[in-house]
Amino acid sequence: MKFTKMQGIGNDYIYINCFQEKVENPSELSVRLSDRRFGIGSDGIILIKPSSKADCEMDIYNADGSRAMMCGNGIRCVGKYVYDRGICRKNPLRVDTQSGVKTLYLHVENGAVQTVRVDMGAPILAPAEIPVTLPGERAVNVPYTVSGREEHITCVSMGNPHCVLFVEDVDALNLEKIGPAFEHAPIFPQRVNTEFIQVLSDREVRMRVWERGSGETWACGTGACAAAVACALNGKTGRKVLLHLRGGDLTVTWEETSGTVFMEGPAAFVFDGTVDV
Repeated sequence: MKFTKMQGIGNDYIYINCFQEKVENPSELSVRLSDRRFGIGSDGIILIKPSSKADCEMDIYNADGSRAMMCGNGIRCVGKYVYDRGICRKNPLRVDTQSGVKTLYLHVENGAVQTVRVDMGAPILAPAEIPVTLPGERAVNVPYTVSGREEHITCVSMGNPHCVLFVEDVDALNLEKIGPAFEHAPIFPQRVNTEFIQVLSDREVRMRVWERGSGETWACGTGACAAAVACALNGKTGRKVLLHLRGGDLTVTWEETSGTVFMEGPAAFVFDGTVDV
């Protein structure tokens, strides 16, 4: 089977062109191929499929085999793959996901996509829809004790659940310990992605992310969007934020009039290969 390794600011997936290839058991395949010692190594696999309601569909499986609903860095790479490889040369491009159809605006130079601006839709703030079992209309700056320590959390869904909290120094965190404690906290019935935010100014933050099913990733597009929304809701920043992740930078804008979140960042090919399945 042919595959392509791609990365969006260090969030790396194995991409399989299902216009040409057939994948029988994607969950099992993701576990095997994602292993960084015995496989190809990745945060998971993304299947690029034909779609009846968009230009293509992306289907995501995490490194542990669980299915993901949406990936902001992954969808930028899908846009580059589909455009650069000639599957669909439309701009804007529409991609179907488990969280609905997303519109991608491609910045193209010399026939190749350099960066992608993604219409991520409006954030979901109602706790029951995130889901998180907290009372009220929104879960903003809510005290919650994890591993014996009280934190203040803000919960947002960008098609998948996120928990955002603010810290003084993201580099000082023991994410291998605290990340799983949040991911498996009982208030999150579908587990959760957790973003740890260090505010630099009213327009700029640093962040690290613990992604459910994958552990710490160098970048998370939906997490960056959730973080930007949480920053605005808590009065930490304005509605346009430059986010410095371990793998690179993303710019996220939460438009006041429409309520839509736009995320912009790069996408890159790493290599093509074949693997026995």
